[in-house]
Amino acid sequence: MDMTTARLAAAEEIQRLKYRYLRTLDLKRWDEFADTLVPDATADYGSQAGQGTLRFSGRDAIVGYMSGALGPDITTVHVCHHPEITIDGDTAEATWCLEDTVLATGFNTMIRGAAYYSDRYRRDDGVWRIAHTGYTRLYEAIVPFEALPGLRLTTPSPDTPSPTK
Repeated sequence: MDMTTARLAAAEEIQRLKYRYLRTLDLKRWDEFADTLVPDATADYGSQAGQGTLRFSGRDAIVGYMSGALGPDITTVHVCHHPEITIDGDTAEATWCLEDTVLATGFNTMIRGAAYYSDRYRRDDGVWRIAHTGYTRLYEAIVPFEALPGLRLTTPSPDTPSPTK
């Protein structure tokens, strides 16, 4: 495989990895989510609405926070696009445009936001994983459900099968 083909293949693998990170986060598949991260991964999630920048060191800390913070009354949808990926051997860096929605039914609130992720990746034994992920918000719009006349939320019942891989 020539260098250009190898870089294109690596870029495609990294895109799929980021999409899997987001999908498993939204579906709360914590074991699969953990598998997207190297053991010594770090994360910085910046939010004006939250407690400022949240910093984590280690896969277990990241997964522990997410699994605790995104309980049954929180529904999230994360969408990333416009990847700019630079590959250097078995490491890579990328930026991604993020748009997300958080439905916090326990607080009767919807949060819509946008940010740019800045990620680093590492390939070990031929598998790409996230070594660092983080973003600083461009904006967050916090809307109480009462401000959305006619809003009707539906969610799947607990026995509804979730989407497959």
